[in-house]
Amino acid sequence: MVWLAESASSVYPVFDPASPFAEAIYSLFLKVLAISAVIFLIVAGLITVAVIRFRDKTGGNGEVPKQDFGSHKQEIFWLVGPVIIVVWLAAISAKLVFTVNAVPQAHPDAGEQPDEEIEVRGHQWFWEVKYPGHGIVSANEVHLPVGKKIRIKLTSEDVIHSFWVPQLTRKMDAIPGRDNYFWIGASKPGVYQGRCTEFCGMVHAWMNFKVYAHDEAEWEEWIAAHTKDPELPTGGLAAAGQKIFETATCIDCHMISGVGGTTMIAPDLTHFSSRGEIGGGVFVNNRENLEKWLSDPQKWKPGCKMPNFKLDPEELQQVVAFLESLK
Repeated sequence: MVWLAESASSVYPVFDPASPFAEAIYSLFLKVLAISAVIFLIVAGLITVAVIRFRDKTGGNGEVPKQDFGSHKQEIFWLVGPVIIVVWLAAISAKLVFTVNAVPQAHPDAGEQPDEEIEVRGHQWFWEVKYPGHGIVSANEVHLPVGKKIRIKLTSEDVIHSFWVPQLTRKMDAIPGRDNYFWIGASKPGVYQGRCTEFCGMVHAWMNFKVYAHDEAEWEEWIAAHTKDPELPTGGLAAAGQKIFETATCIDCHMISGVGGTTMIAPDLTHFSSRGEIGGGVFVNNRENLEKWLSDPQKWKPGCKMPNFKLDPEELQQVVAFLESLK
């Protein structure tokens, strides 16, 4: 199964909402934009009228134009009007905050419960993604079913990050030692671009991720494929690559289900070959790019925590074959 569907994002994805939550934010934006445009036109129109109608027509002879000291009725109008506008904007903004953005905490008595819950943890510089209801761990990809209300539990391992998918949900900060909750969902299948929007270090620009929205059948297929351990190689280049993974320091930073390791430092590599990208968006995941990445990660993502292991050509081919076998 190819999980890379055609991208649903556009050049300006914030103007192309694809979920009820993003549509609510977009609707508020349009209302604020409309009232702001009306205010601008009124003010600009009055300035234009004043410039044309009340300009000096005496040829600059120094005469003082007729003075108008105003009207109490007009002053009340110009005071009450803006107050009404500001109160209205505050009211519709508060409604959005208390509906779309108000998310129950993770306990049964907190109100409306989600169809699925996903845990996301920010690291310098990748996203760890867990599906506690299915026992799945991934990295830099969020998969979800279309038409469902998904609750994200967001935190950080090190510094403050910020999780944002413009077409699907609001921004939310990932803060060390704190769990933040927010809703996410998708109205149609597709691939949606997400980014870290809080400067988090020198590789902040390469802390991207994708959200894959699946229809029901594809979602069930993805869950079934990722709840089981990948088939480990029994011989050839891939088996030799697994041995390098286990005897070098790879296993001290990466986790592979059925092999071992840890995810505290680097992404979980279980089912690595099914992912669309390498290095938080640095490369599309294919053999050629994987060879480039393993040859010198610092060249392609300067400052990342993965060192150059200086693999010789044979070792490189073995490790590449092993990672490509993790389907």
